[in-house]
Amino acid sequence: MQHQRPLSPHLQVYRWSLTMVMSIMHRATGIALSVGSILLVFWFAALAAGPDAFATAQSVVGSPIGLLLLFGWSAALFYHLCNGIRHLFWDVGVGFEKAQARRSGWIALVSAGVLTVLAWAVGLSGGL
Repeated sequence: MQHQRPLSPHLQVYRWSLTMVMSIMHRATGIALSVGSILLVFWFAALAAGPDAFATAQSVVGSPIGLLLLFGWSAALFYHLCNGIRHLFWDVGVGFEKAQARRSGWIALVSAGVLTVLAWAVGLSGGL
């Protein structure tokens, strides 16, 4: 005798929400930070290896593709940081209501965007 088991719903069944997307993006940015750190290690290793290796690394990191990757890495860093702070509040039981979760999500997104733009503005202007 076969029992009828309920089927697990697919992602197409769910209505996407900000909290759902941010949860997925938190995991994705964590992976991106891990992979992107390889570029940072490459740059530091070249710095330690001497002027010729550093010049090569600087040309790779300073290329348009390198800058795009670095921008993406910094955006992932700030997003993961802001959303991680949001998760810390959740860990102590604050902000679980639907309206609070939505508002904290938007705050995390805007904060990550502002921090990314601010960091690049300071970096491109030559520092503080």
